[in-house]
Amino acid sequence: MDDFKRIYLCLCKEAGIEPQECILKQLHDGCNENLRKRLDLSTQSLSVDTCAVLGKVFANDIVFTEILLCDCMLSEEGAKLLLYGFCANTTIQTLDMKGNNLRAAGAEALGKLLRHNKSLKKRDHVVSSEYRRLDLSEVQVNYLEGMSGALDIRKEEVNSLILEWNALGMWEEGFCVFCEGVRTNKCLKRLDLRNNQINHQGVGELALALKHNDVLEELDLRWNNVGLLGGRALLCALQQNKTLMRLELAGNNIPSDLLKAIEQAVSHNSDCQTTLRESRSRSKILSNEIHCLKVEKNKQFLNMMGVIDQQKEELTRSSRNAAMQVGQLQEALTEKSSIINSLRAKVQMTDAALTLSEQKSNNLKELFEKTKLENLALKERHSKELKKEQEEACNREAKLARELNAANGKNMELKNKMDELERRCKVQHDQICHLKQELASVTAEMKQRIVQTEERLEVEKKRFKQLLDDSEVLRKKEVEHMNLQMRESEHCLQDRIQKLENIRIQLETELSHLKASVVTHRALAEEELIKMRNQIRMEEQELLANLEEKLHLVSQSRDECQNRCTMQKQTINDLQAKNNKFTFEVEGLKRRIEELTQELSGKDQEKVAEVNIVRVELQEQIGHLQAERIAQEGLKEKISALERQLKVQSSNHRDAMLDKESEISSLLEKVRLKENEIVRMKEDEAQRASFLHNAIISYVHSSPYGGQCTKK
Repeated sequence: MDDFKRIYLCLCKEAGIEPQECILKQLHDGCNENLRKRLDLSTQSLSVDTCAVLGKVFANDIVFTEILLCDCMLSEEGAKLLLYGFCANTTIQTLDMKGNNLRAAGAEALGKLLRHNKSLKKRDHVVSSEYRRLDLSEVQVNYLEGMSGALDIRKEEVNSLILEWNALGMWEEGFCVFCEGVRTNKCLKRLDLRNNQINHQGVGELALALKHNDVLEELDLRWNNVGLLGGRALLCALQQNKTLMRLELAGNNIPSDLLKAIEQAVSHNSDCQTTLRESRSRSKILSNEIHCLKVEKNKQFLNMMGVIDQQKEELTRSSRNAAMQVGQLQEALTEKSSIINSLRAKVQMTDAALTLSEQKSNNLKELFEKTKLENLALKERHSKELKKEQEEACNREAKLARELNAANGKNMELKNKMDELERRCKVQHDQICHLKQELASVTAEMKQRIVQTEERLEVEKKRFKQLLDDSEVLRKKEVEHMNLQMRESEHCLQDRIQKLENIRIQLETELSHLKASVVTHRALAEEELIKMRNQIRMEEQELLANLEEKLHLVSQSRDECQNRCTMQKQTINDLQAKNNKFTFEVEGLKRRIEELTQELSGKDQEKVAEVNIVRVELQEQIGHLQAERIAQEGLKEKISALERQLKVQSSNHRDAMLDKESEISSLLEKVRLKENEIVRMKEDEAQRASFLHNAIISYVHSSPYGGQCTKK
């Protein structure tokens, strides 16, 4: 404000003019306003020189946003100088020039202002019988730097421009220049031309300007001389102008039927604007929903990739542990081979000393018979346990089949209960997190148990090399099979992600086509919707096929677990067969002992002293054999304990597989829910498009111009 006053005083000194007291007073009063800078010069007599100075000041002013020049009785030259100054201004929001009797020169200056000043958005030119306040322009300005302090100004919308009791329509040439400015202006929103003595020729020029103006929303031409010809020209202009939403024509000698037609055209424009705004808001809502769906799908994909990476890490750890176990088993087998060679040498040494061990051999026979009976009892127990496990497996298979049938029925019911499932999605998400924690705890327990079993198996590694080699081969095969399953699952997930991305791209293209062709291409939109529905059905069928394949893979994994159990049972049978071989070897040794006793019966007297020595040695060896037999019994007990642990681990593995199947089913249900939401959104959009099309058609048929067009 102080800068404006200083510049005004300097220009007055340069021009040799004394500054007017009314202007200085208004500048002083305007300093007290904080929100809006206002300069009120209403009912003040301004000379031509003062207008020239004010025009120069307003050309570079960035302070005032509201200027009132009501009833100032400006001369043609003074009004021209002021308006030329406003052409370069970028901050004026309100301009009031009521009751200044502007004519040809004023009209030309206003036309130039409309052409060059792009900050004025709404201008109204009016002359009315009542001296009311006239808002000329409210402006939107960008943040600019001022001359005296880098002041930032924001562009704001102009409400109105009013020029009451002017005579803009008396001179046709000046009014033509004004209409040319209205035609080229791209910011004006409201134009008021009441009581401006505009005839039908001036209205014709204004109608030509309206045909090329796509910004003006309100026009007031009350109390002019429009007449029949002017009304027809306005009606023709409204057929091309679709932005004018209000047109006042009272007191212009226009027939009632023509007024009704103009009102219908204006109401049609307003309805079209409202429908466009609604369609834009709906499109924004749909784009936001699609973005949310994309974010959720990306989160699900990242979670799945994290689970896959964890499984890969677990597989690598298990392979490393298996390699370490193989190395330890090989070392144990070498030690066993050396021990067996030493035992063979001892057996050769003890062949000569076994002649006098008949009594002890009888005792050993009794012990062997007892061990045979124990082995038979163990075989019966193992057979019973195997039968029980087979029955349990059959029952589990039947339960799984029932659960699959029940799941299929539930899927049909879930399609009808979409709303309830949306509420339960959050609860299911919490349950999934809890299940993941349980899986982590279960994996930790399994790792601890595996470590314990490895510590127990290290004792048995020295005597079961061949069995461990077979088990290692089986484990390698299982690891390879699990890797193949993981790769197949990764490929399935990647295909599914690509399909979802394709669906998203198709949806975006469909939305763009629907926005562009809501009114004119209804048939094409319906065909596209039908195609999309068919595509979605095909994709659903493909998803169902993929789910069936996954279920088939799960069943295969279950069969593989059963095959592992059978292989472990076969290893037990092999151990029993080896025990039988040892018994046959002992029987052969007994026969050999009998033969040796017959040969040595004649030499008893000669070797009495040697026999006593040999008896002492044999007693020591028998003690060693008894200790070895006790060790064998302890090993048998350990074997039984390991078999029990294997059973527990197999049951835990089955429980984990069931938990994973439940997680897979929950994820599939979520995917189906999202797909159903997308289908519902498409159906809603199609219904909205059909409603809009029907509403527009009904409106066109109801209007008299729509009826005339249909007749033509």
